Amino acid sequence: MKTIFIILGVLAGIIVLALIIALFTKKEYAVERTVTINKPVNEVYDYLKHLKNQTQYNKFTMKDPNMQSSFTGTDGEVGFVYHWSGNKEAGEGDQEIKRLVENKEIETELRFIRPFSGVGQAYFTTVPSGNNQTTVSWKMQSKMAYPMNLILLVVNMEKGLGTPIGESLGLLKQQLESK
Repeated sequence: MKTIFIILGVLAGIIVLALIIALFTKKEYAVERTVTINKPVNEVYDYLKHLKNQTQYNKFTMKDPNMQSSFTGTDGEVGFVYHWSGNKEAGEGDQEIKRLVENKEIETELRFIRPFSGVGQAYFTTVPSGNNQTTVSWKMQSKMAYPMNLILLVVNMEKGLGTPIGESLGLLKQQLESK
């Protein structure tokens, strides 16, 4: 019986320590990647603002070939919502176009339902960079509520998000330059 109390005491101490650490751990993260595409900014921007095009380059949407998708509104306009529901890896959620600045920026809100709930922002910026070239930056950022922010101590968001974002931008470049 004494051993059980010792084990419970140690577990309670670990939990309390973790909760204290979470108080002082960052609660936000941001990951950004960039690529230069050999196409004019208006072509790149017009392609990116249509969320349905993500099936051609976005590694996150490619995680489940049988993923169910639905759409509300007019693609490429503020208020358009893309809903997905897929396997464990793809999860379920919504992406809504929140703001468009013609040929410069696309802001979307990501609302995750599963495997965990959360809200994040994704931004695409397009900048002319030379003769018919466009630099595209894709940034994802979010906040994690206490005590879930402890995840940021053990999960490398730069790798976990940065790698698929970078791969997606590579596919985007291939897709647009092959047209």
